[in-house]
Amino acid sequence: MKSQDTIAEITYRPIGVFHTPYTPKTGAPRQGILMPEAKGTIELFPLYKNALNTLGLFEYIIVLYHFNEVEKWEPTINPPAANHEHNFGLFSTRSPKRPNPIGLSIVKLEKICDGVLHVSGIDAFDGTPVLDIKPYLPSVDCPKSLQNELMEKELGHHDETFINDSSFYK
Repeated sequence: MKSQDTIAEITYRPIGVFHTPYTPKTGAPRQGILMPEAKGTIELFPLYKNALNTLGLFEYIIVLYHFNEVEKWEPTINPPAANHEHNFGLFSTRSPKRPNPIGLSIVKLEKICDGVLHVSGIDAFDGTPVLDIKPYLPSVDCPKSLQNELMEKELGHHDETFINDSSFYK
């Protein structure tokens, strides 16, 4: 088994940046898909514009990004307004407080104009670095699971805390 010390450090470079109405001061939705009216753009850097060819054929895309406002990670999380009396292990939550603060969002692609993706259902702060974009494919990205649906209910879905409390990211 390899230890953390024997694996080389991984470095990513952003391919673009989110432009949104959200800041650490205003907060952002916990999951953008729950607020489909939340609009923003993703500005791709010039080097990557040709990689957008045919992406406009998709209605939804997956965006991977860096939670650049996160200052530390926590091994256990108590999701707000969840119906339980115990903390969850970080890896069983969607908390941004991660050892590698990588975010994943499924957003609606409204249009693409000159390297700028107009999207809705966003949950990222303005200036958030974008790491990658992939098409959303329902046949492989959305397996049905009763067990996961039950756990989703256990975790709770209450965006108000995240929208109004930006200290969650600190």
